[in-house]
Amino acid sequence: MKKPQGRRKRRKGIGSVPGTLTYTGTRPEQKFYIEVIDYSRDHCSHKVYNDVKEVFEYAGSESVSWINVNGLHNVEAIEALGTFYKWHPLVLEDIVDTYQRPKIDEFDDYLFVVFKMIYYEEERPVIEHLSLIMGKNYVVTFQESHTDVFDDLRKRILENKGRVRGEKADYLLFVLLDAVVDHYFLVIETLGDKIEDLEDAVFEESHDDISKDILRLKKEMLRLKRAVFPAREIVSRIEKSDSDYILPHIKNYYRDLYDHTIQVVEYIEVYREMILSLMEMYMGTISNKMNNVMKVLTVIATIFIPLTFIAGIYGMNFDYMPELHGKYSYFILLGTMLLIFIGMLLYFKKKKWL
Repeated sequence: MKKPQGRRKRRKGIGSVPGTLTYTGTRPEQKFYIEVIDYSRDHCSHKVYNDVKEVFEYAGSESVSWINVNGLHNVEAIEALGTFYKWHPLVLEDIVDTYQRPKIDEFDDYLFVVFKMIYYEEERPVIEHLSLIMGKNYVVTFQESHTDVFDDLRKRILENKGRVRGEKADYLLFVLLDAVVDHYFLVIETLGDKIEDLEDAVFEESHDDISKDILRLKKEMLRLKRAVFPAREIVSRIEKSDSDYILPHIKNYYRDLYDHTIQVVEYIEVYREMILSLMEMYMGTISNKMNNVMKVLTVIATIFIPLTFIAGIYGMNFDYMPELHGKYSYFILLGTMLLIFIGMLLYFKKKKWL
């Protein structure tokens, strides 16, 4: 039996030892590389490496380093990076597990965050697993493919626009999460446009696949809900964290980011209710069309009941029926039937049944 498209099978071994790195994604063909942007207020460098050992030199630097790892399928390189920075094995396991729910874990010398990065690709929302580790003067991001939502942020850092170059790693973590949340709004806006188009299509006679479109949109909204809703708790915990790496004045930015996540969640709830109402509206429209058809058929059947009765009487095979021998009986009978037909049409029209 052919496997339905769009479904992914979890490949993580059941009963495996905790801390075992098993890539569960669907993009093993992606090229592995590490992008590093090292910056301070006065300098900035942007380099790309293929060997994980080449990024070890940035450890302990007084400048801030954004280390972006592309390609979760290379578990050996990720394990080597985790061993160098002394990250917990369970953290490394969650990095390569693309089914991991968004969460936040606080350790003594670093903060581990799992987020879902969402963007549109070929008119369909793509939900990509994104892991972030913030330590002293560094933020390491792990993503499954080279496509992301950080192009504007890279440009701001390289061109020294904004205040990123003047802050520490806690602010870098904020702007990374803020870029992800900002794209939530873009995805939600696109979904809102789709809902409006479907609302118009509900009343179009020619749209036969409207129910499939509504169901597809409902599934997309459920996926977004599972990916976005945990973001509230994550940002709230960062804002309330006692970590020494998050400075007090930066917490105001996380508080504003928390407000944005609340707004995204509210939009999702509203659009989810709109989709449910849209399905009810569609079913009501179908029912109304069916009622109109049944009403027309009922009126036609009702009109022909007396005509059929008359035709049935004079269609009986009796030898003696006085009306059959009249010279104008046929025309009188047709006229009577026509009058009954017109009279019933006028009556139904007066009752507004037609």
